[in-house]
Amino acid sequence: MVHHYHRRRGLQATHHYAIGSRVGTSLFQVLLLLLSLWLPVLDNSGFALACGPGRGAGRRPNLRKLTPLVFKQHVPNVSENTLPASGLSEGRITRYDPRFRDLVPNYNTDIIFKDEEGSGADRLMTQRCKEKLNTLAISVMNQWPGVKLRVVEGWDEEGMHATDSLHYEGRAVDVTTSDRDRSKYGMLARLAVEAGFDWVYYESRSHIHCSVKSESSSAGKSGGCFPGRSLVRTEDGSTKRLDDVRLGDRIAAVDSRGDVVYSEVIAFLDRSPSERRQFIRLTTKSGRVLTLTPAHLVPVEGGSVFAANVQPGDKILVSDADAASTANEVDSHLRWDSVNETKLVIEEGVYAPLTMEGNLLVDDVVASCYAIVNSQSLAHYSFLPLRIWHSVTSFFLQRLDDARHFATRHNDVSRTELTTMRGEQEGIHWYASMLYSLSFYVLPFKMIYN
Repeated sequence: MVHHYHRRRGLQATHHYAIGSRVGTSLFQVLLLLLSLWLPVLDNSGFALACGPGRGAGRRPNLRKLTPLVFKQHVPNVSENTLPASGLSEGRITRYDPRFRDLVPNYNTDIIFKDEEGSGADRLMTQRCKEKLNTLAISVMNQWPGVKLRVVEGWDEEGMHATDSLHYEGRAVDVTTSDRDRSKYGMLARLAVEAGFDWVYYESRSHIHCSVKSESSSAGKSGGCFPGRSLVRTEDGSTKRLDDVRLGDRIAAVDSRGDVVYSEVIAFLDRSPSERRQFIRLTTKSGRVLTLTPAHLVPVEGGSVFAANVQPGDKILVSDADAASTANEVDSHLRWDSVNETKLVIEEGVYAPLTMEGNLLVDDVVASCYAIVNSQSLAHYSFLPLRIWHSVTSFFLQRLDDARHFATRHNDVSRTELTTMRGEQEGIHWYASMLYSLSFYVLPFKMIYN
C-alpha cells in the first residue's frame, strides 16, 4: 500500500512538472527571441548596420565592363571538384535514389531545353542550379534581345559522362544561346560567372559548362559540424565517438585561461546522423587529423579562421594527451602544430555539440563550437541566452527534484531519459537557425562565410 501511494505521488509530481516545463519552455523561447534581437545592438558594427538600410541598399550598380572568357578558360582557375569551385561529387543520383526527390524540374519559359532523350531529364536539377540558371536566362535576354538561353545537357541518367561528373547529380548544365551563335559563347560564359555559378568552363566550341556546389555544402544548411566518427575525451578519461555523445556529457574543452577542462554539452546546434556532407580534413605535422565543415571556426596562431581558409603552414592547437591518467583529470598541455595538408572529403553523419566553453577538443585538436561568423568572441556572446537558459532550467530542475524528494535512482532515470530524448532531436537547432538568419542584417558581409 505504501509503495503504491509513493508511486502515485511520484507520477502526479512528474505530470505537474511536465506541464510546467512545457509552459516555461514556451515563455522562455519567446524571451530568448526578444533578447537575441536586442543583443546585436550592443555590438558597434551590428548597431551601425541595424540602424542603416538593409543589405545591398545604397550600393552603386556594377558598371564594370564584362570580359568574355576565352576558349578552355574556367572560373575560378581551379579544378571543378575542389572547395573554391563546385566541390566533390557526392555520388550518382538515379530515379530510385532517395536523393532524387531533391531534384526539381525547371519549367522556365525563357529557357529552351534540348531534351534529346525525350524524358525531361535535362529539366531536372538541384535548387541551387535552378536559381543560377534562371538568373543567367535573364542576363542573356538583357544582353541579346530576342535571344534565349538554351540547355543542351542537364541531369544525366544514361552514364554518358566521366565517373565523377556533376551531371549525374543535377549540379551541372551545358548551355548555349538559342541562335547558336558561337561568337557569343565567350560572353555567355562570363554571364554565367556573374549569375553565380560556382564553376564555369568554356569547355567546347559548341557549349559552356556550368556547375554548382551541392545543397548540403551551402553554409546556410550545413553550418559547422564534425563527422560522427570523430572522437572526444570524456570526464572518466576515455574517448567517445561524437555520435555517442549526449546532452549533459562533459567533454574536454579549453577555458578562458587556456587550460583544458571538462565542459558540459548543453545543446546540439546540428545533428543529422544519416546525412552526407563535404568536410575539410586538416592533417598536422605530428599526424593529428581534424575533420570539420568548411564554414567551421578553427583557432589558429593569431586568431580564428574558417576551416576553408586554413592553409598548409598555419598552426593549430593540439593536445599531447593520449589518455587521461585518472578520472576527472586531463593533460592540460597544448601546443601549436603546423598543418601539412588540407583535403576535401565526404563523410556521413554531422554533429555540432555546443559546450559551455564554446569550444571542444576533437581528435585531440582544439576547435570552436561555432561557424558561419568569423569571430569566436561574437559568436560565443550571441549564444549567451542559450547558456543562461540552460543554467536557469538546470537550477530549477535540481530544486524541483530536491523539493519532491525523488529517490536517487528515480531521479537519475528521469534525467537520463530526458537527456536522451532531447539529444535524439535531429536537424539544426532553432536558436542557431535564427541567429544565422539575423546575421545577414546586423553583420558586415565580410564577417559571414561565403
